[in-house]
Amino acid sequence: MVTAIALLGACPRMITDSGYVLSVAPAAANLFVQDSAHFSATLVDKSGAPVSAPVTWSIDNPSVASIDANGMARAIGPGTTTVRASAKGVEAHAALAVVVDSGQTLTVSPPSANLFVNGSQQLTATLKDRHGNPISAGMEWESSNSAVATVDATGLVHAQATGTATIQAKARGLVAAASITVAPQPASVVLVGAGDIASCSGVTNSGEATAKLLDGISGTVFTAGDNAYNNGSAPEYASCYGPSWGRHKSRTHPAIGNHEYNTTAASGYFGYFGSAAGAGGKAYYSYDLGAWHVIVLDSNLDMSASSPQLTWLRADLAAHPVRCTLAVWHHPRFSSGHHGSSTAVQPLWQALYDANADLIISGHDHTYERFKPQTPAGQVDMSRGIREFVVGTGGAGLYAFEHPAPNSEVKNNQTHGVIKLTLYADHYDWKFVPVAGQTFTDAGTGNCH
Repeated sequence: MVTAIALLGACPRMITDSGYVLSVAPAAANLFVQDSAHFSATLVDKSGAPVSAPVTWSIDNPSVASIDANGMARAIGPGTTTVRASAKGVEAHAALAVVVDSGQTLTVSPPSANLFVNGSQQLTATLKDRHGNPISAGMEWESSNSAVATVDATGLVHAQATGTATIQAKARGLVAAASITVAPQPASVVLVGAGDIASCSGVTNSGEATAKLLDGISGTVFTAGDNAYNNGSAPEYASCYGPSWGRHKSRTHPAIGNHEYNTTAASGYFGYFGSAAGAGGKAYYSYDLGAWHVIVLDSNLDMSASSPQLTWLRADLAAHPVRCTLAVWHHPRFSSGHHGSSTAVQPLWQALYDANADLIISGHDHTYERFKPQTPAGQVDMSRGIREFVVGTGGAGLYAFEHPAPNSEVKNNQTHGVIKLTLYADHYDWKFVPVAGQTFTDAGTGNCH
C-alpha cells in the first residue's frame, strides 16, 4: 500500500555527449517504515522524443529501503537515502526519507516553478502534525544543482543559469522538494494600445489616427474597452472599428467596456473578436507575453470577494507566480477625469496587489493619466504598489479633468494616442505616442517587484 506523504516535482536531469536525458519522478518521497512508493524513469533523446531502453534501479542505503527492477521502493528502516536510475549511460536520482509513523508531513509550495536567468522564487516549507496543525521546526534547504539555482536559508531560490534543479527542504527526518526549471531571459516584447477607440457617430473620432500609429509599431495590441461607439454592436465593429484598429485584429488581445454591454450580452464584441475575447462568453482571460503574465478583466461584472471573476483571478495569479504581471480592464480605480475613481474595482486591485503585480491599464475616462505606485486604498507604496495608466485616448472625444485624484504624476486631455510598453524580464519602459501633429508625450521606466 502506498502512503507516501510527499511526491513532488521532477528529478534533476543529467546529460552526456549522447544527448540522452533521463528523469525520475517523484524527485523526493517520504515514507513510513513498511510503506512503499513507485518511482518512474523517463528517457528522451536530444530532440525530446521518448526512448525505450532498460532502466537499472539501485538504492544507496539498503538499510533504509530496497527497490526492485520496476522502480518500486519499500521502506525498511528510518533514515535517508538516494534512489538512482540509469539507462543508456545516463543517470538520474531522487531523494527518499523513511521515518517511523509520527503522523507528521512536510510539503513545499509551490511544488515547481519556471524561472528566467536572474529571476527568483520564494518557496515555503510547511510541517504539520497528524491533525494538520502547523509545527514550528528548523528547516534545512539545499539545491541539487547550485550552478542552475541556489537557495538560501529562507527558501528563496535564485536562478543562475539555464537547466533544471531540485530544491529540497528537510525537517525532523522528512524531505520535500520542488522542481525548478530555468530558461534564458527572453528578448523584450512590446504591448501597445489604448481604450475608447472608434466611433460611428458624428462626434470627434480619431480612431483612424491612432490606428496609423499601430501601423508603425510592432508587437502585441491591447484595447481597454469601449472599442466601438456607441453600443459596441456588430455593425459598429464592422464599419468603424474594423477599418481602423481592425487592421491589427490578428495581434489584438481586447478588453470589454461598458458601451459593449449596450448591445445584448455584448454580442457585438464577442462576435467580432471570437475566441480572442475570452472563453465561454466570459470577457476575462490571461496570456503570457515574453516574461510577463497579462490578465484581462471585465470591470462590468460582479467583482466582490466571492464572485466567479475574482475567484478565477486569484487562482490564475497563483498558477502564474512570475515576477512581472500587468492587468487591463476598463474602469479605472483612480482617475482625475469626468467619471473619476471607481471603488467597485478595488477587489481586483487587492488581488493583484496581494500577488505583487506591477501595472494596471484602464480607459473609460477619455484622458491620459499616470499615477505613482499605490496600494488598493490609494496610498503611495514605492516597494509593492501598482502603477496605473489611464489611456482612454484611442479616438473618442476627450474629457475634462473634473475630479483631481491624489498621487497623479502626469495627465493630459488634449492629445489622442497610444501607450507603448516595452516589457523586459525584470522591468518595463513606457511611452505615450501621440497622433500625428501632436507633441505631448510621457516616457519612463520601472522595475518589477
